[in-house]
Amino acid sequence: MEFIINYYFDFDIISDEFGFVVSGLWMTIKLWLVASLLSLIWGLVLAVLRQLPGKALAPIRGLTIAYIDGFRGLPALLVLLLVSGFLAAGQSDGVLPKWLGLPTWFGEPTWFWYGVIGLTLTYGAYLAEVYRAGIEAIPHGQMEAARSLGMSHGKAMRYIIVPQAVRKVIPPLLNDLIALMKDTSLVFAIGGSELLDAGFSIESDYFNGSGLMLGAIFYLVLTIPLARLVDVLLKREQRRTQRGGGDADAGEAEEPPNPNIGLAGA
Repeated sequence: MEFIINYYFDFDIISDEFGFVVSGLWMTIKLWLVASLLSLIWGLVLAVLRQLPGKALAPIRGLTIAYIDGFRGLPALLVLLLVSGFLAAGQSDGVLPKWLGLPTWFGEPTWFWYGVIGLTLTYGAYLAEVYRAGIEAIPHGQMEAARSLGMSHGKAMRYIIVPQAVRKVIPPLLNDLIALMKDTSLVFAIGGSELLDAGFSIESDYFNGSGLMLGAIFYLVLTIPLARLVDVLLKREQRRTQRGGGDADAGEAEEPPNPNIGLAGA
């Protein structure tokens, strides 16, 4: 027991290297924020493309579905390795410009942007499915009503369907963003200097796991409040749904629903 405590909770090492670990934590937070923002945007774009109507747009829908299925089926680490390898090799061979192959945008290192691109490509696919569930949960009659008022499909999605869909799926979106937070550690494999790398460097220098334990504590400090927020939002949504269900049940007790209307709403 004493060995375990000394190995994981050596407070001298933690005190000496605390600033180094915090610098890795800051890089992790920046990576998570940028990748989360881009993933949310990219996922919404994919979800909307998947909902495009008409036979003429079937190829776009098909490519979107193939993209979503493909990236959901690939490990995030493999995507990071493929992205970093392709961009670096493309720049080296002159196929890609240096600003794209070795990006250092906004003063951030190249590994940071490799991580952002890889995580965005992967989590955009996951978030697209979350958005799709929200969009398909909106009664189809709302789209029909919007079109009958002269709105195009795009305007109806923008002003009526998507805003409601996003509100419905905030809890599952946050769940995926929590997973993204943990997967930022994967950039360690492509040379990322983030929280995991800081802890591993300390373990290599001291042959002691206190740095990794400190990193684990920081991950918990970041993710547990987000998980509790998801619980609060889910309970709020359940209460709202139950209230709505109670009203619906009361209405059914007074007058049986028209089965044709029920089929149209489904």
